[in-house]
Parts: sequence; structure tokens; C-alpha cells
Amino acid sequence: MTDSSPYVPPKVWTWDKENGGAFASINRPISGPTHDKELPVGKHPLQLYSLGTPNGVKVTILLEELLAAGHSGAEYDAWLINIRDGDQFGSGFVDVNPNSKIPALLDRSGPEPLRVFESGSILLYLAEKFGAFVPKDIAGRTETLNWLFWQMGSAPYLGGGFGHFYAYAPTKIEYAIDRFAMEVKRELDVLDKRLADHEYLAGSEYTIADMAVFPWYGGLVKGWAYDAAEFLSVHEYQHVQRWADQLYARPAVKRGRMVNKVTGEPSEQVPERHDASDFDGKSLA
Repeated sequence: MTDSSPYVPPKVWTWDKENGGAFASINRPISGPTHDKELPVGKHPLQLYSLGTPNGVKVTILLEELLAAGHSGAEYDAWLINIRDGDQFGSGFVDVNPNSKIPALLDRSGPEPLRVFESGSILLYLAEKFGAFVPKDIAGRTETLNWLFWQMGSAPYLGGGFGHFYAYAPTKIEYAIDRFAMEVKRELDVLDKRLADHEYLAGSEYTIADMAVFPWYGGLVKGWAYDAAEFLSVHEYQHVQRWADQLYARPAVKRGRMVNKVTGEPSEQVPERHDASDFDGKSLA
């Protein structure tokens, strides 16, 4: 017989068992490394350690866009950090990002390597380093940062909230799925209303705000995330659909989505990226 008694939290929570789900074997309530492992270093000043998740794709889209715009200093090595295998808890990675989350960047172009972690910080750092994809006028810059930080605050409801309980949790919990589905649809509505009157999120200019939001919400309406397009009726958000299609038509966006990708069709995967030739023979249709 199944125990249907409601859960009563203890006075003090303790971690005494895995909680189930896709990442049960590596989740834990403490930080720091679990094993010694140095990070590889390639030939370029920019060393990216990442995985082709929405957070990782934000950065590789920007790097590919910078290269496409002629910023040769944005050449980079992208090394695979497989979070399902616990690579993010290696000592070298923890030195770059003490929070053990991808992506993490080392800029070795100066006298001392400079670490940059958290995807929003990396986007802003690179945009300012190369003077691209952030408007120079105060109004445009501020609107760009508004939407960049909107993504930082909103996406956890989509990923750790809706995505976890809908796709990854060991049991389906109606309350949790309903709670986060409602919030994700509200967020899509926010985007849809903004994009009804503006070509891009910050206005008429393509910026790092679009690059941050696209892998999460563009991916959702394109049907790439959690197999949830029908469940969330994403066809309703026509302006988000238009914007997502417009971004996906950009070759740099297609390349950025391939880097550090280890799922899907082999023709769309570039597990490590060290040179533009790594895209040779890949499907950019």
C-alpha cells in the first residue's frame, strides 16, 4: 500500500539520501571539488569550459557572432564539461567557477588569467571587451541590461522549475507542474508583448539580451526543450516565434548551438571547438 500521508518537513533538514531524478548521483548540498583534475588549455586567449545547454549556448552564440563581425581576438577554445559525469566538480573547474556551474571562461590575453563565471557576466564581459552587441547610448544599453537580467531571474522558473518537474523529476507532481507551467506561460506572454512592437528585445538592435533569452525561450517555442511545446501551447506566442525564427536564421547562432553539444544528430554536434574548421561537414541548414 502506498503511503499517501502529506509530507511534514522536519525542524532541521539533513541530507541522508539521493533525491532521485536525472542528476541524483551528483547533486549534493556542499560546494567544492570532489576530485583533482586540471583543465586543458588550448591555443587561443579565450578558454571556454562548457556544455551545450541553454546557458552554455548563450556564450558560444556570442563568440561566434563576434567572430562573424570580424573580431579576430574572439577566437576561442571550447572544452567539454559533461555535467552528468560530474566534470564541474573537478578541482580545475572549481578554481574557475566556485559555483560549479557551466559555462566558465578564462581570458588569458592579459598578464594574468582572468576568470569569468555566470553566463550573464560572461556575455557582458565579452560584449564590453570587444565593444559589440551592447548599445553605446545609455537608453539602449539600459534596455539591453533590463532584458539580460530579466533572463537571469526568469529562466530558473523554466529550467529548474518547469523543466525539472515536467521532464526530470522521478514522479509527476501536479501542483509543481501547474505552478511552473503557469509561470512559464506568463513569461512567454511578457516576451510576446514586447516583441509585438520591437524587432529585438532591446529595440531595433540585436544584442546580448537576445542571445541570452533565445537558447531558453526561443528553444522552448522551437520545440527543443523538454518535449513540452504542445503542453505549453507555444504556437500561441506568434511574436516570440517570429523572433526565434529570425535569430535561428543567423549562421553564427546555428554554429553557437553546435558547440559543446553531445546530443541529437551527429551532424549538429561539435563537442569541442578549437578552430572554425571544426564546423566543416556539419549541418548549418
